[in-house]
Amino acid sequence: METLLVNYTTREKRLAYLRNNRVENIVIDRPGNQSLVGNIYFGTVTKVLPGMNAVFIEIGEEKNAYLHRDQLPSYVLSAEKQQNVTSFVHQGEKMLVQVDKDATGTKGPKVTGIIEIHGNHLIYMPTGRYVAVSKKIADEKQNSTLRKIGSSLKTEDEGIIFRTSSMTCTKVEIEEELMVLRQQHQELLQQASHLKKPGLLSQKDTFMEMVLDRVSAMEMGDVMVDDLAVKKMLEQNNPHLKITFYNGKENIFSVNKVEHEIDKALKRIVWLDHGSYLIFDETEALTIIDVNTGKFSGKTDYQDTVLKTNQLAAKEIVRQLRLRDIGGIVLIDFIDMKREKDKQSILTLMESELSRDEKRTKIIGFTPLGILQITRKKTKVSISEALQVKCPVCEGTGRILSAETVAFRLERELLEHRHADFEAILVETTQEVRDALLGENEAHREVIEDLLQVRLYFSIQPYERHYYQLKQFGTIQEISQRAMDYS
Repeated sequence: METLLVNYTTREKRLAYLRNNRVENIVIDRPGNQSLVGNIYFGTVTKVLPGMNAVFIEIGEEKNAYLHRDQLPSYVLSAEKQQNVTSFVHQGEKMLVQVDKDATGTKGPKVTGIIEIHGNHLIYMPTGRYVAVSKKIADEKQNSTLRKIGSSLKTEDEGIIFRTSSMTCTKVEIEEELMVLRQQHQELLQQASHLKKPGLLSQKDTFMEMVLDRVSAMEMGDVMVDDLAVKKMLEQNNPHLKITFYNGKENIFSVNKVEHEIDKALKRIVWLDHGSYLIFDETEALTIIDVNTGKFSGKTDYQDTVLKTNQLAAKEIVRQLRLRDIGGIVLIDFIDMKREKDKQSILTLMESELSRDEKRTKIIGFTPLGILQITRKKTKVSISEALQVKCPVCEGTGRILSAETVAFRLERELLEHRHADFEAILVETTQEVRDALLGENEAHREVIEDLLQVRLYFSIQPYERHYYQLKQFGTIQEISQRAMDYS
């Protein structure tokens, strides 16, 4: 049973896809943080990088975009595939580009010069040079027929991808849509000719496209939406689905118990059945997932327990990759399996689970240390990147300096002021740092003050991060009064 929930009434748009009442996918789209994927820009090449076979392109966004040589129209249309990027593009060159992957971390968006213009039944590429058919069209005869139609209609330089809905189209309908898409491309070129600097030409409503794509892929099930206009639009082309309008007071996600799934998708630890658990560590470069048996001891021998835990983990890991929308390199540290057949069993299970993933994935295999390597196409930021910011205390490390470390630093700085011409020092710090410096019952105070030849006073501040600051130097009378003022 498939269920789609669409939360459209607020500025932050959300959708949740459930299979058998279990959340499989969550998409969040908020103002100022929308995905740029699919947007078409008029850009200017700012830097050509021969060593990387790539260029940087200014597109009018905060960061310049990155484009590899293989995604240049001049390269795709050329017969000389071994030449460097400098043979196909030059600094200052103007071109249309389309965002293939959102900016993340310090990296700008990744773009392609092979523009794709989406229609109802076709995807048109002015410089694609190939014909392809949706993988969902499994019938070989139908596949072959569409390829022949595409080859007969397109020019040598053009490319066409037939979408699933093209199965029911006639050649005339396909030709008519192709003409419309060609006209849209000409209009983009016309727009670009009037621009004096890089900028946006075409912006996609990526959220609504995701809703429409998800609904069209549902063979049967329920769709619940909290916006009447969206409900009516979905009903037009999806008579096979039950589409209902929700107008209750409670948020549509809350009433369907999806809100807590978002909270769980932000947690580092994910508990599995039988007491085992996963630990997720996301970095800009890759994601590491650690599998632990926890309280799960099994009922047979140890290796059977390991296999059972790893099987549970494999299924949940794939679900979490979709739920958290994790992309890029993923390293999975399964519990060590001694039997080769057990490793093969996990690989087979992972392949089966990943086959239902909408994002392109690839299983690289186990390393000599038993780490499973996979890649998952990353087009936008993960849920954790979209909903969270770096902690201002630890700056994203998850760790801060201990009170003892800060106390020893304070002690070293105080020693730099020994034998000075003042009598006292006022130190602002946390209670934990003060206690670590002076010791239990202030056992170290006398030794430190004798060494410094000054009296120490403290202003204690409640703060999450341990720190100190030398606030004032002066006479004992001055500093003691100032300390009283702070307390």
